[in-house]
Amino acid sequence: MIPQKLFLTKGVGKHQERLQSFEAALRTAGIAAHNLVRVSSILPPGCRIISQEKGKKLLSPGQIIYAVISEQSTNEPHRLLAASIGVAVPTEKAQHGYLSEYHSFGQTARAVGDYAEDLAATMLASTLGIPFDIDKAWDERKQIYKMYNQIVRTTNITQSAVGNSKGLWTTVIAAAVFIPPS
Repeated sequence: MIPQKLFLTKGVGKHQERLQSFEAALRTAGIAAHNLVRVSSILPPGCRIISQEKGKKLLSPGQIIYAVISEQSTNEPHRLLAASIGVAVPTEKAQHGYLSEYHSFGQTARAVGDYAEDLAATMLASTLGIPFDIDKAWDERKQIYKMYNQIVRTTNITQSAVGNSKGLWTTVIAAAVFIPPS
């Protein structure tokens, strides 16, 4: 079973109970009606990233789906939290890519998303046996990483939030959801 499609989604939830804040985050991400199995970070060769809307239409309630999930929770009022999935897609379609999960406190969504992309690109480079310096490899103008003769495109999906002022649990999630082959 090698997925050929995936979609990225994110959500935030708040509730008195931590578990229910997680459930609420899954609902806002649109994946609460599924049985989630967390998987590690390999983007299968040729796997296409499709829109969240298209991806959700391909799933059924109760279905077991595989996903790379990043989550963070707090019940501290006003605490900044974020969760992100970074994606590194190599130009060579026969090569697998990488997905990274990163979550933190006190960082902006942009900083967390950029870091998640850097992690995914670094993991891909190490798999390919390529020495990789994030700062030297980034092409700001083209918004791509250059790894020797390979060009790697990256993206991320990041959800941030501020802890509820009354101390309710606040949970953020970001996910890469694999669509099972038909």
